[in-house]
Amino acid sequence: MEHVQWGVLSTADIAQTQLIPAVNRASNAKMTAIASASGKAEEAAKRLGIPKFYNSYEELLRDPDIDAVYIPLPNHLHMEWAIKAMEHGKHVLCEKPMTLNAEEAKAIEAAVKKNGVKFMEAFMYQFHPQHQRVRDIIASGEIGEVKMMKASFSFFLEQRETNIRMNKDMGGGSIYDVGCYCLHAIRNVLSTEPLHIEAKKQLDPVSGVDLSAEGFVTLENGVQAVFDCSMDMFSRQEYEIIGTKGRILVPRPFRPDLFGGEGLVIVQKDKQERVERIHGDIYLLEVEHFSQAVLDDTEPAYALESSINNMRAIDMCYESNFQNV
Repeated sequence: MEHVQWGVLSTADIAQTQLIPAVNRASNAKMTAIASASGKAEEAAKRLGIPKFYNSYEELLRDPDIDAVYIPLPNHLHMEWAIKAMEHGKHVLCEKPMTLNAEEAKAIEAAVKKNGVKFMEAFMYQFHPQHQRVRDIIASGEIGEVKMMKASFSFFLEQRETNIRMNKDMGGGSIYDVGCYCLHAIRNVLSTEPLHIEAKKQLDPVSGVDLSAEGFVTLENGVQAVFDCSMDMFSRQEYEIIGTKGRILVPRPFRPDLFGGEGLVIVQKDKQERVERIHGDIYLLEVEHFSQAVLDDTEPAYALESSINNMRAIDMCYESNFQNV
């Protein structure tokens, strides 16, 4: 097998605009089939040049030609369809957050072990080389001892009446949608796990979902972290690491693809500032990495255990005793 043959469950926008084009750019992957439960698969397949289409997810999973599936379904359906896909022997790339809580994530872990397949949560941003550069700068001691990390991700959600992000039963809310990136970045860049999180949520009075949230994170390595996320603010994405001798600012951490794939790493110290420009195609890097893990029968660099730990961090946010306002 020289290429992984991919199928997609649903015609979600992220699949059509990001993941499917990335598979088409990949050297080790081919987009073979798309399925939709709403009758949209045929039109999408013709428009996107996908050879096969199915009008149910089950039909696609029964296709013996499909090696791996991408799941961009609403959050509350991730566990169900990831497990069903694995029971059909398919490798799974599942959109973030992988589930609604850590307990569901453990069920996915059990299915991975039972069926002998690969699973990876689709935090595509982490494959951009700017984050490894940040870790290298920290390790070099250039900014001294790390004392704090701050991460932010927000956007203003339009047409809220029809958006699934406003449906609590479907896994709506800002923490699930964009706060998960902030938590992941804190864990990923600092290579540590949260001991405790206090999170304050601003709830929508009608739907009950968290429109915005701020969290205060105590980490195992003693560093303090702060994050904020929102579906009710101007679009922004950034993180910074503050040390005893300087700081690192990353102003395009989560969606560098919006800037042609260019990430920025800004180092400030001794009244001087250095800007490093680093390029990467995050969706292509994600697809090629997971596809190669399938071809080589190796474990993805982003381990399932780390995904479960990110769900535990999300659980801490939603279980926080910091009273909602």
